[in-house]
Amino acid sequence: MRMIAATEAARNWLLTIGESAVTDDKKERTYSDEEVEARLKSELPHWRLEDGWIRRKYKTHSWKGTLMVINTVGHLAEAAWHHPDITASYAWVEVRLKNHNARGITDKDFELAKKIEEVVSWQPGKAGGALEGTPEKDPRFAYLKYED
Repeated sequence: MRMIAATEAARNWLLTIGESAVTDDKKERTYSDEEVEARLKSELPHWRLEDGWIRRKYKTHSWKGTLMVINTVGHLAEAAWHHPDITASYAWVEVRLKNHNARGITDKDFELAKKIEEVVSWQPGKAGGALEGTPEKDPRFAYLKYED
């Protein structure tokens, strides 16, 4: 009997959390697959549409790099209050975005994907500023496999 009560309490808690994520009553615009493909091509060329999600796989050199990508995405998702699904392995991280409330791809997904791409793919050594970036010649320091 206690297990059933605990399960019911957990379900009610999850429903409350889900409802609290809705910030307003207006329906968000969802994009058709064709619109999503066009926006990805022009705005996020390393991302793809698959199974109703926009996705990006980041290749890393090791578990250290994988954890750094996950933590970066986690920080950005919390700041935006829009949370992706993340799958990870030793040398890669896949980020998947769609708006669960709207049941499709919305501007929130594109905005968060752009911010993730900007931060995770940042290469200060190639930006021409004072920051040198990770030493490329020493594999001990490599953590992300950049796509130019």
